[in-house]
Amino acid sequence: MPAIPDSHRDLLDAQVATLATIGPDARPQLTALWFLAEGDTVRLSLNTTRQKVHNLRANSAATLFILDLANPYRYLEIRGDAHLEPDPDLAFADRVGAKYGADLRQMDRPGESRVVVTIEPNRIHAVDMGA
Repeated sequence: MPAIPDSHRDLLDAQVATLATIGPDARPQLTALWFLAEGDTVRLSLNTTRQKVHNLRANSAATLFILDLANPYRYLEIRGDAHLEPDPDLAFADRVGAKYGADLRQMDRPGESRVVVTIEPNRIHAVDMGA
């Protein structure tokens, strides 16, 4: 598994990333979202009613894109396969919420559930066009 280079590891502390999935019409769907990074592992908490979850269940290919807002010539792109696992007690959702000072439980309707999405990278692009 490729590792995130030290030169771009700070981008894992960013507030927002963009997730690209492949929709049922074979076109990309992009969504800005919150994420949590632990080492080289990036995980997301997603509501199972959302289209991006349906997309990932049908096709696990995903790209997570993190732009350096202070230097837009610099970004991190993580391409890989998404693995989904249930988050029945919302323990992971609570951890993501803690990073952002938010309660993800309040963002879901009654009866909805969440999954933990882990992006297993097969390619990492760490780009700095200003260097």
